[in-house]
Amino acid sequence: MKHLYEYDIKILLALERSVAGKEDFLVWLLTNGYPELAALANAIRGNGDAIRWLIRNGYNHYAAFDAAAVDDDRALRWLDDHHFDFYVLLAQAARNDQKAIAWFRSRKLEIFVRIAEQIRHFADGQTFDHHKMPF
Repeated sequence: MKHLYEYDIKILLALERSVAGKEDFLVWLLTNGYPELAALANAIRGNGDAIRWLIRNGYNHYAAFDAAAVDDDRALRWLDDHHFDFYVLLAQAARNDQKAIAWFRSRKLEIFVRIAEQIRHFADGQTFDHHKMPF
């Protein structure tokens, strides 16, 4: 299991661009050995198959992060209960929590602020189905 903070900056930039909907970056992730990041980007953009792929392939923390980053407090608690502190902070940053954003900035981790902003930007433009099963 690899964590987001373990990837090289250029890989994280490709993830950020994929979350922004740039298909060529998504294809690049897929064809260069990063299917978990392509699935995460697709999950963030609402693809249920991508969420199932993450869970089937041992990336439960990415699936929980996807849910927590938008509004799923149960997923946020799951991350916290399983000691995925980094993903708790990143989800909070995606929810526009200024303390979490400041935490990333104070550590010069601007790429994660950018990823959080892309998630927020995408989520703000969506209409959510309140009948959807929570994490």
